[in-house]
Amino acid sequence: MSTTHQVSGELEFNRFGWIAVILLLVGCLGGVAVGLGAIQHTWALVLILIPTMVTLSMLLAVSPMKYIMNATAICVLIDVLMIVYFGFIA
Repeated sequence: MSTTHQVSGELEFNRFGWIAVILLLVGCLGGVAVGLGAIQHTWALVLILIPTMVTLSMLLAVSPMKYIMNATAICVLIDVLMIVYFGFIA
């Protein structure tokens, strides 16, 4: 059995625990990114909100965890980049 298949099985088995972690991570990072300065720029607000809402919608729709984790990774990457930009650069 491949490692990817094992990780995917573990994610599906512990779905509700991972959902709690994802909700906290995506929600808090998105809020911090918006609070640091994205609220003043429409482009940044849209860039943060669309992946966040896609991730939360996928959680609500009980999509496969593989898709949810990909959306979460994209969302966290964008949020961290915006936190660095608005927190240290802008």
